[in-house]
Order: sequence, then C-alpha cells, then structure tokens
Amino acid sequence: MSKLFGTDGVRGRANHYPMIPELIVRIGRAVAHYVPGRSDRAPRVIIGKDTRLSGYMIENSLVAGLLSHGADAILVGPVPTPGLAHLTRSMAADAGIMITASHNPSCDNGIKIFDRDGFKLTNELEAAIEKMVLSEKVENGPERVGRARRIENAAARYVEFAKASVAEFSLDGLRIVLDCANGAAYKVGPMIFEELGAEVDDLATSPNGTNINENCGATSPARCRARVLETGADIGIMFDGDADRVLFVDSNGHLVDGDAILGLLATDYHSRGVLKHDTLVATVMTNLGLDRALEAKGIKTIRTAVGDRNVIEAMRDGGFSLGGENSGHIISLAHTTTGDAIVSGLQVLRILLNNPGKSLSDLTMFVKLFPSKLVNIKVKSKPAIEDVPELMAALTECEETLGRDGRHLVRYSGTENLIRILVEASTEEQVQEWSGKLVAVTRAALT
Repeated sequence: MSKLFGTDGVRGRANHYPMIPELIVRIGRAVAHYVPGRSDRAPRVIIGKDTRLSGYMIENSLVAGLLSHGADAILVGPVPTPGLAHLTRSMAADAGIMITASHNPSCDNGIKIFDRDGFKLTNELEAAIEKMVLSEKVENGPERVGRARRIENAAARYVEFAKASVAEFSLDGLRIVLDCANGAAYKVGPMIFEELGAEVDDLATSPNGTNINENCGATSPARCRARVLETGADIGIMFDGDADRVLFVDSNGHLVDGDAILGLLATDYHSRGVLKHDTLVATVMTNLGLDRALEAKGIKTIRTAVGDRNVIEAMRDGGFSLGGENSGHIISLAHTTTGDAIVSGLQVLRILLNNPGKSLSDLTMFVKLFPSKLVNIKVKSKPAIEDVPELMAALTECEETLGRDGRHLVRYSGTENLIRILVEASTEEQVQEWSGKLVAVTRAALT
C-alpha cells in the first residue's frame, strides 16, 4: 500500500484506492484513536462535505469507523471547508473532517482533517494516523460505541461568522456575479453576500452530485467573466468546489489572480498597521513580481513549500498575519484558520468600496507579474535533482545569468512521474531561452 496523505489530506478517485469504504472506515477509527476527548466525555468529531455524490459513501464509512472506536460524530452536511474548520472550534469538537476533493472533478473525492482549534493536522499526527490505517493489525474496539447525530442548521453559524469578519460593513449598491462551482458554498455563498446588501447574480448553485467544478468556479473563469461583461456587474467572484480558494474578475472582465489579491491585501493590512512583522507568507509558486512590488512598499515576502498548510505553519511559527497561494488560497489568521474564499472575498470588497471609481485591476496594477513559463515533463524515475550533474550545472548557470531579475523552480510532482520546470524573468525572451535550455537538459537526463 502507498502513502495516504498528500499535500492536502487524502485524495483520489472515488471508489478506488485509497478512497474505498474499507480504508475510510480505518481512517475513522484512527482519527478516533489519536484525537483526545475532553475529560468528561468521549471524542466528538464533526463531519462536513461538499456536493459530490460519493460524499454519502465516504460520510457513512467515516461514521462507522469513528463510532466503532468510541467517538461521537456530528454530521453537518454541505458546508465550505473553512466553515467546517470554524464549526470544529465553535462547537467544541475534538476534530473536524471535511469530505472534499476541492477543485478536482466530481469523480474524485478526499478527506481533510482538522484539529480542535480548526487547523489542519501536523505532519507528525498525520503520520501516526497513516501508520495505524495501513497496519495489517486488526484490533477490537473499546466497549463504548459512539453516537451519530445530524445538525441541519449548522451552516448558519458559519454565515454569521463570515459576516462578522466585516463588522458594520454594507455591500449596498454593489452588483456581484458569484460563481459557487456547484460546490459546498452553493447555499451559504449567495446568502452571505445578499444579507450584507449586495445584488447577487449567482452562477453554478444547482449541484446534482456530478457537476461540481464542471466548467465553472475558480478553475473555469470564462463563464463568470462573460456574465460580468454581459450584465455590467462591478465584480465577479469565483470559488472552487469546497470554497477555500477564490479568484476574481474585475468590471472590465480582467482576471485577477491570487498573487495580485495577496498584494492588494498585504498593502491594505500594512497601511492599517495589522500586517504583523511587515511580512507576507507565500509559496515557491508565487510570482517574483509580487516580491518586487511589495519590497518597494516596505513589505517583506517569505516563501514556503506548496500547500496552504505549509503557509499556515510558517505563519503560526513566525507570528505572521497574512499568507496564501497564487491559486487563490488566502489565509488571514485574524479571521480564519485555513483558506477561506468567502471571508477573503469580503475583505477584497471592503477595499473596493473604500476606493470608489477604481476597478479591482486599478487597485492591483502595482503588482507587475514577471513573464513565466511552467513545463511538466514525464520522467522514468525521480532521482534527487542534486544527483543529476548536467541539470545542476544548467540550473547554476541560469541562476548566475538571471540574478535578482529571475528565478527557476524545478521540483517533482508528489503524485505523478512528472518533473515541473518553472522559469520567471524580467523579459519574455529570457523566459523562453532558459525554459528551453532547462527542458532540453531535463529530457536528455531523465526521459
């Protein structure tokens, strides 16, 4: 059996390993084993999900595992991932489990696990759970069998929480196109923005179990862009399937990505004195242009490995307040414990309304993204990159030539036999030149 946990929980094709009922029951048992209960009661675990049909199968399998190991389960139904993290804290649960494959197609599903404080599990705890799940040993459970109950209105708690993130703030007069990806935010998304006063034109809010992320949401912006231009809306907001990432379209139909939004929020936080240590936490995939734009405004940028969990870990370790990924994961620890598309969207709208007459592109134009090119190459094996001398020589030459005006990032995929080669530079010509050289050397050495 292979490793279970990837960069963001367990994920795979539904009804195929590892997303099969037999293994998911074992995950439920392992969570119940390693999550401590309170002194006066058994462990309590909240389970939420997105809108995939396979969510029913996985939900019941998790419940069986949890109850068989003495934990109680609370089922809250479809709710955004950040909503599940919030409910885990606000309902004094000992853990939260979100059933979702995020931006993946409906044929996939996954499991994200949160601790009692609403943060994703540490690497050490994930490793312990994984070891127990993959063990061949089968043990009897405790004498106590847990209970399960369903709460129908739990998502309403998240609605009020999200609205409170922009206290005494009104969206009156703002026209929004809101694409919910037929996912977890299909109900609460429109509700939150409408209750704050916006005129909402909602898209992809009719999930049928198989249409999540299908030609909609943050991974397919064309539909939202077309509707913004057609209706003359002030802004378009797009979630992914579990609403932990968000992208935007401005009033002119221009796509505004995660790097630009991070720049906007960082400068806003800095101007209000709430950007702790004058630092933004981003990942290695963040465009070098963001670093340069923020550097000019007195803001530092530190980078982590890919994955919002790595960003959050660096934020907590360093006492930083804002971080995220260019994919649209935005984390503001003053408000949330994980990426939150809705809360991030509200923060952007606050800035937009405080700058009348300006579009979102106007507000983010100071972030001049460097030209870049990402190439994926299939490889036969994955030797350590430092053990491939011809590639190391080419990388060193690239670094020396580009200096501060460019960079490369070469890394293997965590799930496929692929190597990813990213080149950024101040000119398109440099990008094409060095991307071509690195790709040629890589193909000669590894394919």
